[in-house]
Amino acid sequence: MKYVDEFRDGDVAARLAEAIARESDTGRSYAFMEFCGGHTHAISRYGVTDLLPANVRMIHGPGCPVCVLPIGRIDMAIRLVLERPEVILTTYGDCLRVPASNQLSLLKAKAQGGDVRMVYSAADALALAQKHPEREVVFFAIGFETTTPPTALVIKQARTMGLKNFSVICNHVLTPSAIMTILESPEVRELGTVPLDGFIGPAHVSTIIGSKPYAFFAEEYRKPVVIAGFEPLDVMQAIRMLVRQVNEGRAEVENEFTRAVDEHGNLKAQALVSEVFELRRSFEWRGLREVPYSALKIRDGFGEQDAERKFGLEFTSVPDNKACECGAILRGVKKPTDCKIFGTVCTPENPMGSCMVSSEGACAAHYNYGRFRDVPVVAA
Repeated sequence: MKYVDEFRDGDVAARLAEAIARESDTGRSYAFMEFCGGHTHAISRYGVTDLLPANVRMIHGPGCPVCVLPIGRIDMAIRLVLERPEVILTTYGDCLRVPASNQLSLLKAKAQGGDVRMVYSAADALALAQKHPEREVVFFAIGFETTTPPTALVIKQARTMGLKNFSVICNHVLTPSAIMTILESPEVRELGTVPLDGFIGPAHVSTIIGSKPYAFFAEEYRKPVVIAGFEPLDVMQAIRMLVRQVNEGRAEVENEFTRAVDEHGNLKAQALVSEVFELRRSFEWRGLREVPYSALKIRDGFGEQDAERKFGLEFTSVPDNKACECGAILRGVKKPTDCKIFGTVCTPENPMGSCMVSSEGACAAHYNYGRFRDVPVVAA
């Protein structure tokens, strides 16, 4: 079992599509949100929506860490690297092109003389600090629960090694808090909501936190959750499981990704994260506004590795580009094609919003895989 080809089998996909159509109630509609951008790309790339019956609709959620990052957090990093020439700012490639204030981005800040470097991992940033003891190396950390343990590890390693020139701007956010906000936030109700019958939960997040944290949503909001992998057959099986739960009046947490996820997750990784991080009282998300207890900050015991304290960085909220519908897309209220500048002014080469920049963004998925075109894309 290779765990790849077997989950992209077209014949099995056709049989799954027939099963979903057969089991769905033609007298009602189903609206399921795939929370993670990885699922969004799998759905777009493999044409999963084309295989579903008309009454089963997939809605894109906010599960892309680059997409939900507010402009003010990027502005903070840009100010640091432009005002402090001794700083080397490191981050993942997706962050470099996200539009910030004053028509800047981290990539444009680099063009203006800031020392901004792409890294593939938090460990790369730590190695850079060891290589350049005369410079201040700052890691601009983003991600959901999946990428949080590696950041916690390098912070702990830096303290153990006595590295005084390594620190982190922590932008790690939490999946359950975002789902809760989608379901009940007054701000989101103000801006528009969409009825949801269930969620597809991200498998990579649950390899860390397990499936248990989602039990609250199933019990409190009567919304079924299915933890699913990122191959097309994973997604289709999850949809079938959600249809069955809705039909039977159940609201439970089910685990499609049994090959890597269990109820409790990775306890060692959870302990590491708890040792290094604590909850922020509030954190701004693009499209969801302020979300209470939805992000992490570095504990006092690791204060020397906290770049926000070390350099006195302050966050200032900045409104999104008025022409960009990224916020509404992240809430599931609108589709990428509802945005007036999608595919014209805003493209992957010239992104106006974070949903078009990120490799997991819904707009990038629709654009790259031709989901917005009236006719199928034919390979040359």
